[in-house]
Amino acid sequence: MLLLQNVSPHGLDKKLRFSTQQVLLGALLLLGASLLAIPEDVIAQVDGKAVYDQWCAGCHGEDGAGEGPAANTMLPRPRDFTLALYQVRTTASGELPTDEDILKVINEGMPGTAMPGWEEVLTEAEILALVDYLKTFSRFFQGDPPTPLDFGRATSGGEDAIARGEEVYQTVECWRCHGQQGRGDGESAPTLNDDTGFPIFTADLTENWRFNGGGEVEEIYRVLRTGLDGTPMPTFSDIVDAGVITDEDLWSLAHYVRSLSPEEEPSVEEVVTARLLTDTPLPQTIEDVVWEETERFYVPLSGQIVVQPRWFNPRVDAVWVQAVHDGQELALLVSWGDPSESPDTLWAEFGSQVVATMGSEDQGAATSSGTADQLVVQFPQELSEGQERPYFLQGDTRRPAYTWTWQSDVGGAFESIARGIGTAARQPDAEQHVRATAQHADGQWKVLFVRPLDTGGAEDLAFTAGQAVPMAFQAWDGDNGETGSQG
Repeated sequence: MLLLQNVSPHGLDKKLRFSTQQVLLGALLLLGASLLAIPEDVIAQVDGKAVYDQWCAGCHGEDGAGEGPAANTMLPRPRDFTLALYQVRTTASGELPTDEDILKVINEGMPGTAMPGWEEVLTEAEILALVDYLKTFSRFFQGDPPTPLDFGRATSGGEDAIARGEEVYQTVECWRCHGQQGRGDGESAPTLNDDTGFPIFTADLTENWRFNGGGEVEEIYRVLRTGLDGTPMPTFSDIVDAGVITDEDLWSLAHYVRSLSPEEEPSVEEVVTARLLTDTPLPQTIEDVVWEETERFYVPLSGQIVVQPRWFNPRVDAVWVQAVHDGQELALLVSWGDPSESPDTLWAEFGSQVVATMGSEDQGAATSSGTADQLVVQFPQELSEGQERPYFLQGDTRRPAYTWTWQSDVGGAFESIARGIGTAARQPDAEQHVRATAQHADGQWKVLFVRPLDTGGAEDLAFTAGQAVPMAFQAWDGDNGETGSQG
């Protein structure tokens, strides 16, 4: 929801809630070797195969080859345990993981993928039995256990370390994949595949809470040393050993990468507050300094999997929202990561691979990529008593939604009335009041909407200072095969 301040910021005492689909992650404990202290006779009483068949086979398949019934809805694909290639490890590149490494992934999951953490679902004995069972899928585990690397202690951070890390980022050409600002828009990004031939997205380094293996400095350094086996992410241990860079340089790089993300994982607030401007003109441009002083609100997004055709592989995982008003007009700035300005020919082949890989059998599913990027901001057409909200998929016949739509291949934005996804009816030109400008740079879209609080239009929602307004967002990445209800 959206709340327009009716007093100065210091006098605000009302807040508004907005709804969004989200996954709530509980606090995860790194149990590590302490779990291995469970008596072996207790572990032996648990059937690891039974645990696997109940909780894991649906994605990873009965034979562990990563081809379970749900695998076609996932990208990246579930781990193929028969290959014994594990991304998150404390061992050298090409080496097997330790039991503790496998345990950590089972407990914490793999952020940014469909792999959840199981710490709150399975018992410690079940998890340890599962670790043992997973190793039976590959003969490589029959030898001696692997030896973890010694990572030493983290160097001190600070401005000097971050500045040096930025230099290393350029020297070892991290930008080729991750982009100059780390948002996954590097020149090599649209060419990447994993070792099994599936397209793979470059990590957005501005979202460390979604890093595989963890997003703190020590965890980033560990990935730099070990690489992510099975992916294009290499180990940098070899160039340290060759003297191209020093180990201290690698720590500095870890500090720099960590600095690209917020200090804390953004919380999902129940309130999006539109700040009242009393001494400053309402911003009409994306570059206005007002936005530097305006709070950003984080809104996570998920794929549309309710109405067919569905989409299980959304590229846009969240938007950031800022809002101000001056008593006459409302300005709403929405930004999100997107490596391409769709349609982009450089991403055409990658997008085609994504669509082919997902292989949706839903009627009307997309068969190609390369449509425009799109953003829809949804409000109720009319406010109801008790804050009853329209259905989040653009309303329904009983509670229509009033929407603002922006598309990357069309200038400006337009207003519509929708009674369900795919039903939006654009209002006549004479009744269009919302203005929009957009900018794509360094792997990020920014779209600025401006509209009078009260347009006088019979079908338009009127915004009133101090009144709570439900608000929702939908975003599409056209180069990722997203269009219509598939986004």
